[in-house]
Amino acid sequence: MAISLSKGQKVDLTKTNPGLTKILVGLGWDTNKYDGGFDFDLDATAFLCGDNGRVGDAEKDIVFYNNTKHISGAVEHTGDNKTGSGEGDDEVIKVDLALVPQNISRIAFTVTIFEADQRKQNFGQVSNAYIHIMDQTNGQEIIRYDLGEDFSVETAVVVGELYRYNGEWKFNAIGSGFQGGLYALCQNFGVNV
Repeated sequence: MAISLSKGQKVDLTKTNPGLTKILVGLGWDTNKYDGGFDFDLDATAFLCGDNGRVGDAEKDIVFYNNTKHISGAVEHTGDNKTGSGEGDDEVIKVDLALVPQNISRIAFTVTIFEADQRKQNFGQVSNAYIHIMDQTNGQEIIRYDLGEDFSVETAVVVGELYRYNGEWKFNAIGSGFQGGLYALCQNFGVNV
């Protein structure tokens, strides 16, 4: 049975699941009634960071729909869902913990709204947002974090992060919103755009 987390809660991932190396990080959401004339295009992104919480090389250490695979092969974005329609995960990021380079100690998972300002969209119009981690070998859900309805004007959210601690991987349910979309997230992770 999966562990259900609350905002700010941290949990062991590999210590309580010995031998776990290949995981799927699924992110999903629904949109509330919206009559602005545009589809909601939410995008999942993984920021691979060092101990300082910053991305070392923006060209390599940000995995998203335009850079779908980290050079190490450790993190792979499986594709851009431009409408979020349908049941289940809207976007999935595969992670092979055994391949994560030693200089990467954190992998932050974020969701942004594409062209949010032009489309007059924000996370106040999004509901049922979640992140969950599954064992890639058997599809079993290990961890789940439902974000709730805490957002209003934000256009980007750091949903959660995997981080290394004493040789093991843990997960932190963050749920921190930003105005300014992907640009604001890049600034947060030390990327100059």
